[in-house]
Amino acid sequence: MIVVDAHLDIAFNAVELGRDYLINAHEKRRMEAGTPVAATSGQPTIGLPDSLLGRVGIVFGTLYVEPARSHGMIASGFSQNRYSTPREAYTLALRQLDYYQRLFDNDSRLRPIRSQKELDEVLATWKAGQPAASHVQGMVLLMENADPILEPRQFEEWYERGVRVVGPAWSGTRYCGGTGEPGPLTALGRELLDVMASFNALLDLSHMAEESFFEALDRYTGHLIASHSNPRRFVGDADDARQRQLTDMQIRRLVERDGVIGAVPFNVFLQEGWKKGDPRLPVSRFLDAIDAICQLAGSAAHVGIGTDFDGGFGVESIPEPLDTTTDLWSLGDLLNQRGYSQADVEAILCGNLLRKLRAILPAA
Repeated sequence: MIVVDAHLDIAFNAVELGRDYLINAHEKRRMEAGTPVAATSGQPTIGLPDSLLGRVGIVFGTLYVEPARSHGMIASGFSQNRYSTPREAYTLALRQLDYYQRLFDNDSRLRPIRSQKELDEVLATWKAGQPAASHVQGMVLLMENADPILEPRQFEEWYERGVRVVGPAWSGTRYCGGTGEPGPLTALGRELLDVMASFNALLDLSHMAEESFFEALDRYTGHLIASHSNPRRFVGDADDARQRQLTDMQIRRLVERDGVIGAVPFNVFLQEGWKKGDPRLPVSRFLDAIDAICQLAGSAAHVGIGTDFDGGFGVESIPEPLDTTTDLWSLGDLLNQRGYSQADVEAILCGNLLRKLRAILPAA
């Protein structure tokens, strides 16, 4: 058994903040002590050494770009390099893609996952009896905010470059309404979904405004996830946090489509009014969010993990005693203690998201 993490802003942290994924989280904390990066983005929680130690065998690494107009519009906005045009968004995303490619080229512990063959090769390194030194982390590329796609037909280029998952929104985009900017799918958005479906790409509904969310559920013929979202009931009416989370109806409708929701261990998304500097929430609150999704779904078949770690927040803002991605492995024992069967634990930590990957990846 491994852990699959459906949302990590690895390249953004490297390109924007100088955080090398190959360095462990505690070393990065030492390097950043007293710097503006630590003050604004929090203390790091991710690094490849931490993740391998915690059996995080597969991650969805994002290509995340932020529009210039988001400054001050969305509380979570934290990029210094924002775009004003689709071409600028395209250039910023390519810069992040280049970082991932350099990781793959320079470190044998990391491999891209673009096909079922590559998925199976990564999973084989985690089979029982394999030495820890042979473990490999596989990375699936997820575009968070589709504005780098210059026009719907140009998605083919991104697919050829390895992108297998697309979230059309962050804030609103040319393709749909999003966090802070409600609205439906645009004409371009409907066309993009049709093009994505022709490639059997995975659609990520996180950040999509309710109107576009439901329209996409009705329109998209392919497979769906919400890579990093929690039940809305945990945050009440807090504006930014509330818009980012899913209503019970959204969860039920996603479950009807065999979707999977990546639950997020971020305190702001787990308790109404929580803010940085408040006492950290206990990890039991995160398990409550997983429980809520399972109860609405009627099983454990539709929830996974999407940490969004280091996505503008650090260890100060995640439930204790979680400290780095190493600790994600401990969630298995905590779920067992709550009465989840071993089969359900495996489904939550990896199986459900692996099911979605197998459904969308080409054979070779």
